[in-house]
Amino acid sequence: MRECVSIHIGQAGIQVGNACWELFCLEHGIQPDGQLPMEKTCNGGDDAFMTFFSETGAGKHVPRCIFLDLEPTVIDEVRTGTYRQLFHPEQLISGKEDAANNFALGKESVDLCLDRIRKLADGCTGLQGFLVFHSVGGGTGSGLGSLLLERLSVDYGKKSKISMCVFPSPQVSGAVVEPYNGVLSTHSLLEHTDVAIMLDNEAIYDICRRNLDMERPTYTNLNRLVCQVVSSLTASLRFDGALNVDLAEFQTNLVPYPRIHFMLSSYAPVISAEKAYHEQLSVYALTNSVFEPSNMMAKCDPRHGKYMACCLMYRGDVVPKDVNAAIGTIKTKRTIQFVDWCPTGFKCGINYQPPTVVPGGDLARVQRAVCMLSNTTSVAEVFSRLDHKFDLMYSKRAFVHWYVGEGMEEGEFSEAREDLAALEKDYEEVGAESDETGYEDEGEEY
Repeated sequence: MRECVSIHIGQAGIQVGNACWELFCLEHGIQPDGQLPMEKTCNGGDDAFMTFFSETGAGKHVPRCIFLDLEPTVIDEVRTGTYRQLFHPEQLISGKEDAANNFALGKESVDLCLDRIRKLADGCTGLQGFLVFHSVGGGTGSGLGSLLLERLSVDYGKKSKISMCVFPSPQVSGAVVEPYNGVLSTHSLLEHTDVAIMLDNEAIYDICRRNLDMERPTYTNLNRLVCQVVSSLTASLRFDGALNVDLAEFQTNLVPYPRIHFMLSSYAPVISAEKAYHEQLSVYALTNSVFEPSNMMAKCDPRHGKYMACCLMYRGDVVPKDVNAAIGTIKTKRTIQFVDWCPTGFKCGINYQPPTVVPGGDLARVQRAVCMLSNTTSVAEVFSRLDHKFDLMYSKRAFVHWYVGEGMEEGEFSEAREDLAALEKDYEEVGAESDETGYEDEGEEY
């Protein structure tokens, strides 16, 4: 078995988590109380669900996940919601008071959380890795999230750690101190995650507005889009297909240098039921649309940078011949540029299970879909935006006393900021043209 443990931290992580578990239950036919209907079990049902769920002696299916927040309101919604019987009460960990958007708070609940994670990990026969959901702008998701990732990399050094992180948007902001939390958090994401998939509320708002004709998308609408990406990432661990991709393969194919592991994601078709009838949705059309700059789930324009690698996960009624033809055509396009040291650049997965849609949800039921994770130098835009805002505040030392009062030192701020400056430089260098010798032109170094 190839199991995955999911960790949902802070409000953003938990709300994305709600959407994900709703979708996983629908994909595997598991009812909100954790039971599989009789006809599924009688057919000698496959054990596809074992990646995400463990089965108890009583025939109940329990998600392999932890929900962690420093204040109870968001987790209480899970405790009283439709899926309240699904989760083990010990998996829902909440404190008494929140992190107040302060990166420095909330260190005390980490040991309890690690114990629960260890319990889940011990119940796995072949743990693939961890999926961590959090935002980097708030308090709990950034501070407690960073601490937890740090501890996980000590305890489970060899396991993949993939983090789905919500980065601060260019215009829409949830908190004044987002730039501080974002820089401090990214500093530890650099060290302690293997792949970080960047999400951005503003970018996903725009996708909902444009493709689904929503005047005012809610967080539920955004989260349902995100969970389709998560589902595609793990589809090949759960269902069979022509080309399987596991979590370690993403890493190997997408991360050329350890620090350069921040991915852009996109998904197609994002389409409402009314429009789906009139669309072609061929493999080529779908492949084309995941490369559209407006379909990226973080606010940055891939045309401003170069691709290092792309991972395309197709699902549904897709055959390798069509995929190869579509990728062949994409390669000949001038608009999609690869760095000159990575000529092939594509990793593909094909899975026979078509995407599941949530009843009453926004997306149309379709026969095939594709999800792309891409490593492009244009994500440096996100970091330079964050750094600029950080500099404006830090030059005045605004709000810094809140962090220092909770035991942080000013040196940590400047250290994190320097690390991000170095990251921007790294991106600049990987995108630079190599000279004839095959080395980047760096003066006397070689």
